[in-house]
Parts: sequence; C-alpha cells; structure tokens
Amino acid sequence: MIDKLKLASVRDFVWEYKYNFLQVILTGFFISAAIFFFKHEGDELVQIKSLLKNVDGVWLLAGIAISGLYISLQSLMYVFSFKSVEASVSFLSALNLFLKRNFVSVFLPAGGIASLLFFTKNLENQRIDKAKIHFASAIYAFVGLLSVLLVGVPVLGYVFVAQGLSNNDVLSLAGLLLLVGLLFWVYISLKNRGIVYGLARRFYPDFDLISMGYREQRISQRQFLYVVLCSVLIEFLGILHLIVAMKAFHLELSLTGASVAYIISVIFLIISPLLRGLGAIEVSMTLVLGRYGFSVLQAVAITLLYRLFEFWLPLVAGIFSFLFVRNNVILRLIPPFLIVLLGLINILSVLTPAIQLRLDLLLDYLPVEAINTANYLVFVAGVFLIIIGIFLAKGLKAAWYVALILSVISLVGHLTKAIDYEEAILAFFVILSLIYTRRLYYIKSQWKYIRIGIMTAVFAMATVMIFGIGAFYYLDTIHFSQDFSLTESVKYTLLYFFQIGSNEINPETLFARNFIFVVRALGLTSMAFLLYTLVRPYIFKSQTGQEDFEKAVSLRNEYGSGPLDYFKTYFDKLFFFPADIQGFISYRISGNRAVVLEDPVCKDPAEMKKMILQFDQFCQLNGMKSFYYRVGESSKSVYEELGKNSLLLGQEAVLDITDFSVATSKKNIRNAYNKVNQAGFVTRIYEAPVKDGLLQKLKAVSDEWLEDTEYDEIVFSQGLFDKNELKNQTILTVESPDEKVVAFINVIPDFVPGEATYDLIRKTKDAPNGIMDYLMISLFEYFKSKNYKAVNLGFAPMTGIENPQNLPERTIKFAAENLKQFARYKGLHDYKDKFAPLWVNKYLIYDDYFDLVEAPQALSKVIKP
Repeated sequence: MIDKLKLASVRDFVWEYKYNFLQVILTGFFISAAIFFFKHEGDELVQIKSLLKNVDGVWLLAGIAISGLYISLQSLMYVFSFKSVEASVSFLSALNLFLKRNFVSVFLPAGGIASLLFFTKNLENQRIDKAKIHFASAIYAFVGLLSVLLVGVPVLGYVFVAQGLSNNDVLSLAGLLLLVGLLFWVYISLKNRGIVYGLARRFYPDFDLISMGYREQRISQRQFLYVVLCSVLIEFLGILHLIVAMKAFHLELSLTGASVAYIISVIFLIISPLLRGLGAIEVSMTLVLGRYGFSVLQAVAITLLYRLFEFWLPLVAGIFSFLFVRNNVILRLIPPFLIVLLGLINILSVLTPAIQLRLDLLLDYLPVEAINTANYLVFVAGVFLIIIGIFLAKGLKAAWYVALILSVISLVGHLTKAIDYEEAILAFFVILSLIYTRRLYYIKSQWKYIRIGIMTAVFAMATVMIFGIGAFYYLDTIHFSQDFSLTESVKYTLLYFFQIGSNEINPETLFARNFIFVVRALGLTSMAFLLYTLVRPYIFKSQTGQEDFEKAVSLRNEYGSGPLDYFKTYFDKLFFFPADIQGFISYRISGNRAVVLEDPVCKDPAEMKKMILQFDQFCQLNGMKSFYYRVGESSKSVYEELGKNSLLLGQEAVLDITDFSVATSKKNIRNAYNKVNQAGFVTRIYEAPVKDGLLQKLKAVSDEWLEDTEYDEIVFSQGLFDKNELKNQTILTVESPDEKVVAFINVIPDFVPGEATYDLIRKTKDAPNGIMDYLMISLFEYFKSKNYKAVNLGFAPMTGIENPQNLPERTIKFAAENLKQFARYKGLHDYKDKFAPLWVNKYLIYDDYFDLVEAPQALSKVIKP
C-alpha cells in the first residue's frame, strides 16, 4: 500500500495552534526583556560570579530548609483542601501530588491552573470522587490567589502610607484587586449558570459533569481556614526567602524591599503564560530591589538565589517524584525541563565573565575569534533551547533532533569559549537524557518543508549578511562615527542578526538606527521561520485509490464477519494492507491519531494479531498512535495479549427474531403497531435499484428529520443520506393513505451469518405516534421472510456500565445518568431494550491511560463527513 501524504494548510495549522503561538510569543517577550536588561547592565554583572562564590553557607542551608518547609506547606494545603470537601488524603499523597503538578506546570499553558487537571488517578484509586478531586484542587488554586491579596494589600498599603507607591506599585495593587474580583465574578457566574458557565459548557462539554459535582459539595469552613492559613504562611516564606538571600550575601536587610519585591514578582508569576514567570520575575524583582538601595549586581544575586529556593529546588524535587514511575508522558517532560535549564545556563554563562585562568589557558590553543564565535553560538543555542523545550514537551520528533543538535553545540561551545566544564557536564547529561528517551518523541514533521525552511533561512541569512556587511563597510562615517573594516562588518552583522547587539558601536543618525532595526528584524524573522518549519508537525491525509478500494471490498466479502464491516469500505475510510497477510484495516486520521473501525478484516485471530502489530509499526513510523473503536468482547483478548487497554463504550443490541411476532411482543409495541395500522398507514418494500422519484421523497423525509432533531450527518460507524448508496439498497417505507412517505429505513449488508441489520431510520414531523415501532416490526417481518435468524439493532453509547472499573468508565456512567446532553443515549438504549434483545459490550482499545485525553477529540473529528 502506498499512501500519498499531504501537508495540511498553513492557515489551518496556525488557527489550530494559535493559542500556543501566542503563549510562546509572550514567553519569548518576557525572556527577551530579561536578556536585554541583563545585557544592558553587563558592566555591573561582571562581578556576579565572585559574589555568588562568597555566599554564606549557613544562610544557604537555611534557605534550603525553608524550601522544604515551603513544599510541606503546599502539601498541607492539598490535605486541608480535600478535608474541606469531606475527602481525606495522606500527607505523602498530597506531597507527591504537589511535586508532580508543580513540575508539569512549567511546561503547560497557564501552568499553575492547567496542572490541576493532572495526576488524579492515585486519588481516584483511594475512592475519592472525581468532582471532589477537582473541587479541592479549585479551592487550592483560589486560596493561593486569595493569600496573595491578603498579604499583598497590607504590604503595599503600608508602603503607600510610609513611603508612597510608585506608578508601577499602584498598577500592581490594582491588578491584584482586579484579579481577585474577576475570580469572585467567575465563581458567581458559574454558581448562577451565567456567561462563564455557558462558555465553559461550549468549549468543555464535560463541564456539566464537574459543575454538578461542585454544586453538591459542601465546604467545611474550619478546614477552609486551615487552607488559607497555610497559603498565607507560604507567602511569608517567600518574603523570608528573600531576606535569607540578602543575609547570605552579607547585605543590609530590607524587610520592606523584600515584601514589595515578592508581591510584585508573584503577580508576574500569575500572569505569565508559560515557564512560570521565567524572565519576568527576574527583571521585576531586580528592578524593585534596586529601588530599595541594592545595586544591580546585588539585586540580581538576591533574585537568583531566591529563584533557586522557590523555583529550582521544588522543580528538582518534582523530577525525583517521577524517578520510579514508568509513564511515557511524564518521562517525556524531563528532557524538556533539562533543555530549558541548559538554555538558561547558556545565556547566563555568556552574560557573565569567564574565569581568567581558564581563558588564558585556552588562548594558547585557540584564536580570540574562535572563542568569540563559541560565545555567540552558545548564546543563540540558549535562546533556541528555551523555546524548543516547549515543543519538545509535545512529543515532536523534529524538536528532539533540534534539541540534540543545540545540546551538542552547547557542549562544544562551553568547552571552547572558556573551558566551562561545569556547563559542559550539564549539556552532556542533557544529551544522554535525550538519547535515552528518544522513542517517546514520535510526532513527525514534514521533511520536505523542513528542507524548504532550512534553505529559506540560509538564503535569508546569506542575503542579510551580504546586505549587512556591505552596508557596514560602505556606510559614511557620519552614521556610526567610525569606519568599519571587513572583519568588523562581518562581526557586527552577525551580532545584530542573532539579536545579541554590541555596545562597541553607537548609531548616530536615524538612518543608522533604522538600519540596525532592519538587520535585527530580518534576523529574527529568519530564525522564527526556521524554528517554525523545524518543529511543526504535519497532519497528513491519505488518498484511497480505486484499486485499493476494490481490493478492500473483495477482502471484506471474503473475510467479513461483523455488522460494521460494510462501513469499513465506506467513502470516508483509509486502508492499511499488511505484508504477506490477506486482510486490511479500515481507519481515519485525526491529527496524529489513527482511529480504526472495530477489528481488522482477516482470516483468524492469529493473523489479526500480526496485522495489529504491523499497523502499530506503520503508525509509529508516521508519527501516529492508534485507537480501535467498537471492538467486541470476543476479540478484546487479542488486544490485551498485545499489552493494550480497553474502555467500555456502550452496548450493541442483537435481537433473535426466530419466534418474534406482533402477537407475542410487549403490549405497548402491539398497541403502537395496531394504532398506526388502523389509521391506514402501510409498509412498502422497494428492492434495488430504487427509482429516483422515491429517492427524492426519502431526501425530503431525511432533511425534515435532521432539521427537527437538530442532528448533523455523521459517518465512520454509520452512514449518511447518499442517493448513490441508497439506490442500490432495499428500502422499507411507511406511507399514509394518500401515499406520502412519513418514515423509512434502509437495509445494509451484515456479514454475520444469519444476521441482518439496517442503517438510517428517519421520519417526518407529522408522522403518527408509534411510527417507529410500526416500521421496526415491519422490518423484522421482512427479515424473517428472508430467513434471517437475528437482527442487529445497533449501538447504544455510554450504556451497560453497571460496575465501572476505572475513572473513565465511572465518568461515562455518571455523565450518561446525570447530564442532559447524554440523555438521548439512555433513551436509545431503553427504546431498543423493549424488544428484549441480547446486549453485547463494545470497547475502545488504546495503548496508554493518557491516550484517553485525546480520544474524545479524535472520535468527534472522525465521525464528521
């Protein structure tokens, strides 16, 4: 089988990932601001290494101990949050929950909030209700923001009375009040089912499930106050960390400065979209501390030590919480964390001066130009590593390659710029972690477009280089007050192309400033385009040719064994033909997910197992993972033997019609049948080929039914109204005395021996009550006349889950029983059940537990025509 892979349009990709790009841009802005600030203050920072080396060990240990207390209080917040909703978790469970959520929050959009959706399985295993888990997490998040207000308002109020606030402080206070007010409004809107409630239901269909649980919860005021107390103590620990950092560097203590710097930095932490305020906190805290008498050097040192206590130590502890858990999703997050860390180390290493003894030793072997080039490469690699870390967390294979190359560049660069073996060891460790986890990054990019991107970036770079070198070399001295040599022209063009800049030249005219801006803009655009083409995954579509279609139909007719086999050769399907096996797999693609309809079509279970293995290899090769939709009980064991998991989706009804008759059916069915029959309605059977005139009548009935029920046509495991298909099928209609068609049903092939089935069953608005019962009984009688023994009545989703075995099944059961939008599934089950059929379980087969996160979206896409 040869599938032609096509790249999805740039517009569709950008639209789908628009929020991700916005988050990256904002994060990049914060980081760029930090880099600009530290570069601008470069003269002050040259002594920072010596200052860091003289840190007081006793105060450093005190800060680490306070970090341990900080982690413990965060864990206690979870303990009391759960107690406030009448649930109980141990301190160790809460500690594990905090460390893991804190770790993943670095890489998630709006990480502090988004991380609250993760790591609930252990809690569910402790028989804690899902609604209580999310409610307790919401209390934890809300109190975390509330405590900032409780501590921040008095602190800023005191400063205002005692010293007066700057404009920035006033804006911070106003922003804090606005944020808490906004949260209160969101709470009221959700409680009263207002605007926020409506938006939440629209963009998160399962929201009703959670909100219903919320409304049933009662909060223990005493335990809630304990949560607030813990959170307030955490805020004071943050201030204490700053005080410890001041004492560690033997600096004069400023309680007011520490308090204000902490509150403002927390506000930046709240609004930062990614990487937990990276860049924004460093700059804001340094500037605030500078207003309280600290030099830039001292403020930066205090900030870095504070971030070690509050950010890096809890993050490292989070890594250790995953060491003994073999979970692909989490293992995939550790290298991105190390990549971001390496990027930061690269930037700081370039911004701070080298150790002179090592530099003198290196100058005996390398020219100054080579050392300077190494510095440039390490700096640029650092910037790219921070951004690549975000894409690496998404599992992109191309991002893995880029990260590996940049890590190697960092390793070599650190050794050749100043023999910085400490940084080189970190780079080497990052390379090892990438190699160890290489199989976890399977989402591919389109190499054709990667090559185009690289060629475009190289062409742009060459163009800018020629433009920049020529301009620098030939510009009149009036613009920069100096005459550039060829070497200097190359040097400054590279510096501005890679956004590094230089303090050695000073644009004197508007033309010179515009020229510098153009070089920077072209460089940034070229690098951004290169990054985009490197990390972008492709969403491909395979085209099924006529030859493949005919082959699939032939195999289906020979090996077909189920009621869904007819739809395995429907127009929406793609086919996978394994090597050396007579059979095929029918599937559709949603993003990087291949959704297979039921089982492979083949001779026996042994060949089925081989086909599944081959299809898994095919998916892995093409950067996809597979789901198997509506797999039966009889074949579930084949998948389980291959290490796959199953989720009960619902049940399929099969009715034995051997002894069925109107007289022996239930009373309500007999009454409905007799009522319609007495009103003069009759059933007519139209064998293929069906005439166009009748098809027009059926189309009118179908359109009216779709409009009345507000349903959309769906495919994948069922058909839609297609005249070309219906023309070649048997149609049963119910017609009024004046020969108006008021309902119809179409018969489709069923490959189970002795079994028959149908697809569309639709009626008009004015059809009499009981028309569906009448039509179904007519269908049963028609099948009996054709010597069929059973009728497959189709699938009833989200039913039959009497004893849910895990969280997804409990969620499905709760939703089916309590949420209005799923009530029709229960109604569908009840309608079919009145015919007393045999119910057969149907499953979704998947690889990993976290695959289920993407399952609803994937299934919702493949059912669309």
